[in-house]
Amino acid sequence: MKNIYLKFYVAEKQRHNGTLVYEWLLDEARKLGAPGGSAFRAISGFGRHGRMHDDTFFELAGELPVQVEFVLDEALADKLMDGLRVLKLNLFFVRYAVEAGVI
Repeated sequence: MKNIYLKFYVAEKQRHNGTLVYEWLLDEARKLGAPGGSAFRAISGFGRHGRMHDDTFFELAGELPVQVEFVLDEALADKLMDGLRVLKLNLFFVRYAVEAGVI
């Protein structure tokens, strides 16, 4: 079955309307009928601003990258992305077609 893989990269303490963005993304996708979604916290990383984030630096606590990912049908992926574009949350994402299923 052809689907869309969506992955978002957010800071672990980044918030939208008082809710952590990774939790908010998961909840929004669930409300739209997504069959599942996951959030993964990185142990280290850097983003488009070039600053290294590592859980050993106390002053950077809460700034590690979190990946939020979904495998959705194309219509649902488009619906989620359209809603996010309206909000202008400035989220980096990766999107590509995948084959997914259970065997």
